[in-house]
Amino acid sequence: MIMNEILFYDTLRAGLWNAVIISLPVLTVALVAGITVGLFQALTSIQEMTLTFVPKVAAMLAVFWLSMGFMTETLISFFQGTIVPLIAGS
Repeated sequence: MIMNEILFYDTLRAGLWNAVIISLPVLTVALVAGITVGLFQALTSIQEMTLTFVPKVAAMLAVFWLSMGFMTETLISFFQGTIVPLIAGS
């Protein structure tokens, strides 16, 4: 079976949507941590660069570690439900 244009764009759309869903927890925590640290810096007048970087990275790593199962299951589901049937030609 030759992949037509509609099937190609539908698969691309589904892949991009999965990328958005997978990255959402980490990006949300980065946003919340950045706003929180920025507010803390504005309230205390502390302008230290490591104060913005370290808490944000630590929060992102913690959420990434906690959501790895969800990310893996989402990718496996997309691969087995969409990509493998396209490769197999069914």
